[in-house]
Order: sequence, then C-alpha cells, then structure tokens
Amino acid sequence: MSTTRTAATFSPPVMEARRWLDGITFTPQKPLLNVSQAAPVEPPPQAMRQEMARVALEVPSAHLYGPVLGLPDLRAEVALQFSQAYGGALSAENVCITSGCNQAFCAAIETLTTEGDEVLLPTPWYFNHKMWLDMTGVTAVPIPPGPGLLPRIEDAAARITPRTRAIVLVTPNNPAGVEYPADLVGAFYDLARAHGLKLIVDETYRDFDSRSGAPHDLLSRPDWSDTLIQLYSFSKAYRLTGHRVGAMVAGPWLLSEVEKFLDTVTICPNQIAQYAALWGMKNLGQFLAGERDEILARRAAIEAGFPLLAAKGWRLLGCGAYFAWVEHPFDMSSDTLAKTMVRESAILALPGTMFAPQGDAFGARGLRIAFANIDASGIAELFARLAALDLPLAPEARSD
Repeated sequence: MSTTRTAATFSPPVMEARRWLDGITFTPQKPLLNVSQAAPVEPPPQAMRQEMARVALEVPSAHLYGPVLGLPDLRAEVALQFSQAYGGALSAENVCITSGCNQAFCAAIETLTTEGDEVLLPTPWYFNHKMWLDMTGVTAVPIPPGPGLLPRIEDAAARITPRTRAIVLVTPNNPAGVEYPADLVGAFYDLARAHGLKLIVDETYRDFDSRSGAPHDLLSRPDWSDTLIQLYSFSKAYRLTGHRVGAMVAGPWLLSEVEKFLDTVTICPNQIAQYAALWGMKNLGQFLAGERDEILARRAAIEAGFPLLAAKGWRLLGCGAYFAWVEHPFDMSSDTLAKTMVRESAILALPGTMFAPQGDAFGARGLRIAFANIDASGIAELFARLAALDLPLAPEARSD
C-alpha cells in the first residue's frame, strides 16, 4: 500500500509537546513555564474587538462569501503600507489575503511545484513549511546554518538542481530568532533570479524586527515580482491568531494561480477577521509600537540574563522576534532533554530535533525558547530552573 500524503510527514510538534504534559501535575510553587508556542495568548485590544462586534452586527456582507483573494480595501491598505515601508510601488493587485500565513506558504508552493520538485530550506527550519513540502511530495533540501545561524549563499548555490523551484527565507527567523541582513536577503534574491527560481520571504515577525527602516530593498527592485513572493501574518501584530488572516505579496499573474488554490480550500478568508486587520492597520500603530517595545525588552532580558546559563555550558546562538535558540550542554539529544525538563523543571520547550532533518547533530543540541508569553521576571525564573538542571554533561562541555 502506498503512503498517504499525511503519513509522509511528522505529527504537529506543538501538539506533540502538549501531550508530554499528560499525567503531570504542577504545583503553585512551581507552575509550568510554557515557552513552546510562538503566539500571543492575550485577546486583541478591546477597541479592535468592539470594531469586530460592530462589523458582525452592522455589516451583513461580512457573513457571506467574499472575494477569494480578499477584501479589496485590506488588499489596498497592505499595498499602501508595504510600499511606504519598503520603498516600492505596490497596488492591490499585488496582494492577496489568506487564512493565515501558513496558508499563504502552502498556496505559494502549490503554484510553483509538482511532485518530485525541490525547495531549499535553511535549517533550523520552520516545521510547518517542512510538513507541507512532505505532504505535497516536494523534497525539502536543507541548507545548513552558517556563522550566526545565517545560511550561506555558497551552500544554497551548491544545492540547486534542475528540480529546484524555490528558496525559502524566514526573517526574523522562526525558530532561530536571527534577523537576516539586508545584503544577505539581496544576495539570495540575486541567486534565485539568476537560476529562474522564486524567493519566498516569510516575514511573519517583521513587526518585531529590532532594526529601523526597511529590512531589505527587494520590493523596490525592477521586475521584483518575477522572483519575489513575500508573506505576512496579522496574527502576531494584532493578536488575531484564532481568526486566521495573513497576506501574500506577489505578481498578479501568480496570484491568479493562487486564486485557484484558495477557492478550493477556503473559498474566501474570514470576513470579520479581514475587517479587523484593516482596522488594526489604520488605527493600532501606537499599540503595535508598544508590543514591539515589549518584545525587544524581553529579548534584552534574555541576553542580559544568559551569563547564568553560559556558566553552566549553555550557548545563546540566536535571539530575536519571539525566539531564542540555545545550545544545551548535556549528554543527550534535545528531544530527550525537552521531556526531562517537563518532569524535572516544569518547563515546556520545543527541542531542536523538531526543526532539523532526522539525525541532525545541530538539532540534537538545540532548544527553541519562545518568549511571546513570558516577561522579564518569567525569563529570570526560566533561567534559574535551567541552571539548576543536574544532568550528565556532554564530553565537550565537561571542564574536568
């Protein structure tokens, strides 16, 4: 019997990790510290929820099927704000709205590939990207991490074959937290263009980039739509995770292909969520700036507090957006360590093995810490618990 498409990939990592909690009781003195999921748990701001309620009550069309590619006003607002942010000249015809950024990625892959094709993914990779490629019969070709957890152009170039269709970058990166320099993103664009490939840039966490100004200049380049597909999520910026609304920026000809996929799987994005995203883009600039400041403060707390763990042999390899990528010092794989941390430290974190090819040594030494829902005091408590772990050290981490 042939393997089904879903059987071709692994279980959803966040759901798998939650099952590690079954049968374990945490105490008030030592509650669970959940740093496994990169999503805000607070609801959208009250003013946005009020606007959503108004739309639900006063806009009858919000309860009907809408345009497959999204609310025209929201498409136009994304085009306007992205043009201003990146120095480009986008129109609404360059934008489609999707049911979350993951769906935007899936739609892009469906327009570019068929079974047996290849897509280059830097590691550590975002597991949902890998899962979708697995389920569509597309080979994910890993690009190993270079210095600073940044992929190297020469490593990508060496892996391009006649079956390669796209290169995927996630910046700021999930899971590693690193922000890709503009010149590196530009170099990947040039590489993709030279080989007739698409460059998919997932900027789910662009609102929490520590840098000022545009993180790259790709949207201002001539004929950018021949090469670039840019993805975005409203979930993190406006706490709309449960409402599923994202966006894709691309050429109109590609979006006409995307429309086929979106019409088949959802018909249209959530209408009320789109009105909420539009209202947020127009009215929540100050709120979003405050959210960014808080995330950057948590990043600073990670960096300032890490010497406590460094003294125990831990290494901080990447930090940014919602994430810290750390290397542990213990004589065990990170998947074993992560389960041990639940039992001994009341910490739920995802192991690096969930973001890397099977058997990958780098993944076996790594952990992703998501600090979307843990403030500076929680970070201090997290580090104290990790520092208290008394486990056998890997040979290279021993001082004797």
